[in-house]
Amino acid sequence: MIASLAMYDFGPATAANDELWALIRDGLRARGQSAPDELTRGEGAYWPAWQSPDLVLSQTCGYPFRARLHDRVAYVGTPDYGVDGCPPGYYRSVFVARTDDPRDRVQDFTGAPFAFNDDLSQSGWAAPQTHAATLGLTLRPVARTGGHRLSALAVAEGRADLAALDAVTWRLLQDDPVVTRLKPVGLTDPTPGLPLIAAPSRDAEATFAAVAEAIAALAPQSRAALGLRDLVRIPVADYLAVPNPPAPLPLSPAD
Repeated sequence: MIASLAMYDFGPATAANDELWALIRDGLRARGQSAPDELTRGEGAYWPAWQSPDLVLSQTCGYPFRARLHDRVAYVGTPDYGVDGCPPGYYRSVFVARTDDPRDRVQDFTGAPFAFNDDLSQSGWAAPQTHAATLGLTLRPVARTGGHRLSALAVAEGRADLAALDAVTWRLLQDDPVVTRLKPVGLTDPTPGLPLIAAPSRDAEATFAAVAEAIAALAPQSRAALGLRDLVRIPVADYLAVPNPPAPLPLSPAD
């Protein structure tokens, strides 16, 4: 059996996720559902977990969900992180630039070298590219970093001028030294947040109930560390309606 909560699992959130999983695990078992003792971490917490027939619970990104997973997994629900300016369960991306960059609006960054975490990231690639297109901007991808903090670091170190980090990650990074070298310069429109999924054979209703109960029972310190408020249901059709931008072309070197 596999369970992972790897999308927001660094710093103080790591211990909080362990507490959250213990509550979910016990809630599942109380409902007659099997569950592993501990979370899976590392590379096995992502695509290998999402595609496994033994998946009890995981959190994925909206882009992989709509592009590759929605018809292969059971949708459980979407955690609500109380992101400012977003409906429950929704989130958005924060465009960040270096603090010493004279440009203060994302509109001023057309043609700028852009760092992104992954081709199938909603917050790091899809949302910023879609937002830029609505503004008539072009963001030039120069660094595929593999993670939001690494995208932030690429900007801070001058290897790119702009990146987009999801608002929950940006909030979790506020105690990270890299943030002192960055400033927000814009926001994307809200889109459905990171869904919880399970293998199709799992009882999604029982899992939703166990997760919602666990979130409500979290210690205040852990709830604050994760920024969790609730668990909501968003129609799968709303995920599928989010536009998919073109994939990034081969990367060009930064200026």
